Amino acid sequence: MSTDGSCLKNPGGAIGWAWVDHTGPSASGGEASGTNQIAELRALYEAVAAHPGPEPMLIESDSQYAIKCASEWLAGWKRKGWRTSTGGPVRNLELVRAIDRAITEREGPVRFRWVRGHVGNQFNEMADELAGIAARAIRDGSLTPCEPVGTQEPVTLF
Repeated sequence: MSTDGSCLKNPGGAIGWAWVDHTGPSASGGEASGTNQIAELRALYEAVAAHPGPEPMLIESDSQYAIKCASEWLAGWKRKGWRTSTGGPVRNLELVRAIDRAITEREGPVRFRWVRGHVGNQFNEMADELAGIAARAIRDGSLTPCEPVGTQEPVTLF
């Protein structure tokens, strides 16, 4: 599984997100305004939420931020009452909590692998393209923005 996010103007521009299953389907969507970090996190959330079940899941992403939010930093943030190591609030908390719930409620384990973006990784490139298409479609009004996390089915563009 590969995920990616796109933000046309960071911050505040239209965003797109996408996931690509290496064995088949893909999905994407977007919102009217956000940041590149929100787009990356949304892609990760949507991938986990769309794939319940007991089988192990490996998500590849070119966003170290999204991967660390969903794995490395999560336990510490929870222990500290959703505060960072410096005592500040966790950014994009609603999405981080949604990712945590999706992973916790999923029967099978979820692992993450960082991949370098824009170097020819087939599935990362596909996710990047789909996320960009979704962001541009949101901006141009040809795609309806997604509802807040987890309340609307993703749109399949290809």
